[in-house]
Parts: sequence; structure tokens; C-alpha cells
Amino acid sequence: MNIPYTNVPRLVIIGGGFAGVALAKKMVKEEVQLVLFDRHNYHTFQPLLYQVSTSSLEPDSIAYPLRKIVKRGKNTFFRMAEVVAIDTTAKEVYTNIGSITYDYLVIATGARTNFFGNKSIEENAMRMKNLPQALNLRSLMLENLEQAVRISDPVKRKELLRFVLAGAGPTGVELAGGIAELQLNVLPRDYPDMDFSEMEVHLIEGASRILPPMSEHASKKATKFLEKLGVQIHLNTQVTHYDDHLVLTNTDLSLKTATFIWSAGVTGAPISGIQADSLIPRANRYKVNRFNQVEGYDDIYALGDIALMETEAFPKGHPMVAQPAIQQGNHLVKNLKRHFKGKPMIPFTYFDKGSMATIGRNKAVVDLGKFRFGGFFAWFIWMFIHLWFLVGFRNRFVTLFNWTYNYFNYDKAARLIVRPYKYDNGSEDRV
Repeated sequence: MNIPYTNVPRLVIIGGGFAGVALAKKMVKEEVQLVLFDRHNYHTFQPLLYQVSTSSLEPDSIAYPLRKIVKRGKNTFFRMAEVVAIDTTAKEVYTNIGSITYDYLVIATGARTNFFGNKSIEENAMRMKNLPQALNLRSLMLENLEQAVRISDPVKRKELLRFVLAGAGPTGVELAGGIAELQLNVLPRDYPDMDFSEMEVHLIEGASRILPPMSEHASKKATKFLEKLGVQIHLNTQVTHYDDHLVLTNTDLSLKTATFIWSAGVTGAPISGIQADSLIPRANRYKVNRFNQVEGYDDIYALGDIALMETEAFPKGHPMVAQPAIQQGNHLVKNLKRHFKGKPMIPFTYFDKGSMATIGRNKAVVDLGKFRFGGFFAWFIWMFIHLWFLVGFRNRFVTLFNWTYNYFNYDKAARLIVRPYKYDNGSEDRV
């Protein structure tokens, strides 16, 4: 692994997501040896993954090299590796490239797709938790369109032109809206010899409304926007099986589709070695105290999606989205500094900055405290917030340029099959 010996505390961070990056960016100048591990050599801005899938953005617009973050310090190191286990007694982390000891360990492994034990869906559905998966989805959709334009069998063509999404949270809603906009504004110009009135976008949700975590107002607005785009919404419906291009549900709804996307939930991504009492099985998240210390350990912290902090306001833990991860990462920086100086740490308090989802051009919904927005103003807020939190000036500039170009030209320039789609159900978003 080639990490030199150090006489200062060694801080090992597992995961280069929102929490890990927030912590690493502010700890690189401190009197510690910082070692950051991730399976990839880049940070992914996951809220915009759907735009890679729908050809609005290239992947490098929402990815940022992790080495550019750690290079700002003199005693900081990044290693692209998969962490496989932790020995808490020896205070050692085991990876596929070797092992390393730690003085302080931060687990920020995030979440992976939750299939709720359904093997047929896990083995056959598309998922979208990382960049390779987003590119796989883009390639599959474009390959299906290329196949549809050259076949004469109307039944087979309908199967290729039917897109089915399970899960109407922000990811499912945004992706459904993105595909519908392709159908209305972009694809008819790319494929003038194909009738896109045959194309269908179906959004399936087990709850009684879409966007269940958001307000009723946001759900109603988003439903109106999606239906205006032509998306068919199926509520109180759960997908029970998907195989051989056939989607089965707990109702009489069944659909034949060559593109089935699972966006119905996430679960934590724990690492072997932490004592079982510290892991909440139903969520696969580590139970942490108000200082983000994993229960039973003083020198191991967990941040973001992998951490479950029970508070009066959030008895089941904070939502598994970017803001809690970022805020916990920033707060741990302050607490570690206090700890190094022998001062008591300060309990974490989450500041809810609201939630939002975009449905398409000039269409978004925003819940901000007691305020509810929908339409163009909400869409503008959504764009501003996402640009603000993108890591790196270049990424912000390129993304803004692409959005501006797409807005005025009704075009999505990244409709490329760079690599043919090849399904690999083992390519999950583990760290």
C-alpha cells in the first residue's frame, strides 16, 4: 500500500461520497495523516446521475477526482481500493491491496440499491447508484431505440419502446420526467422514421402518492407535471417479479418491457468486522451517538447514509440524502479538532434545508420549511442548489453550459453508446 509511518494520528476515511469528501476537504491541513479509500478515483454527484442516463450530461460533468482533494495536504494519501474488513482489536483496515492501521476510522460507505430480497429484480433490473450503472442505462436505452427503428414486428417494437420504472421517489420521478422529455423534444428529430406515439413511460409506486417523503402539495404538482409529459403513473402497486422482459405486480398490471429500472429504495453498505450490536439489521446502518461515534467504539465514526443517529426529531435516523452526509462530515471536522485539543465534542444537530425534485424543463417541486414551490421558480431553485453543491469550478461551468445549451436548443448532446451495455449484477456501489 506504500503509506509511510507517521508520528501524528492517522485518520482513515472509507468512502469518497458526500460525507467523506466534506470531511477530507477540511482535514487535509490538520496535524494528522489522512488516508482516503474508495473503489473509484472520483467523487460522484449522485443527484445528477439521472441526467447522465438521459444524455443531458457527460459523466465527467458530475465526477471529481479524489486525488485533487487530498493533494492539498502534505501528509494525505488516496488509495483506490475496496475495503473488505475491519479488525477493531488490532485497529486495522483490510483492503484488496493490503492492510493499514488507524488511530481514528471514519466509515462513510454510503448506500447501495435495496431489492428487499427479490432475486428476480436484483438479477434482471437496471439500477442507477453510480456512474458505470448510469452509463449502462444510457447505453441500454439507446441500443433499444436503435433496435426498435429497424424491426417491423409491432409487438416487439412496443416492448423496446416501453420504459418502466419502479419507485416514485425523487430518483424515479426525475428519471421518468427525463425520459418523457426525450420522447417529446429530442428523439423524434433523431429518429424521424419512427412513430414516438408508440413510446410509453410507466412509473410504479407502492404508496398512495408519488414523492412520499415530500409534501402533499409537491406530490400533486409533480403528478400533474408528469401526466402532462405523458408519463403513466400506477399507485398502490408493487413490482413482484421481473424476468424475460415481463414485469409482474401485486395487481392485475403486467407490462412487457426491455427497459425496467429499479429506483425503489436503498440500504446501507456496512463493512465486515464491526460488532453485530452496532448494526441495525433492518437498515444495514451503524447505530451512532450524537457525535457520530459508532456504538461501542470511541475511535470509529460513521457518517451519512451508513450512520443511523436516533434523535427526537428523527427517531428512525436522518434521511439517506446528501445534506445529512455533508453536514455530518463538516461537523466531525470541528469535533475532531476539539478532541485533539482535549475539549469536549459538540452533539450534531441536523438543519433540514428542504427537499426538491425536478420533473423536466421549467418543472420542479420544492419543499422549504413551511414554503412550497412548484413550476419555473422551483426549477430555478433546483438548478441553483445543484450547481452550488457540485464539487469543482469546471464541473459547475460545464454543467451550466450544457443546461443552457439544452434549454435553448431542445437538445441533449450526449446521446452516445460509448460502450455496449453488458449487465453485471455484481457491479454494485460498494466502497
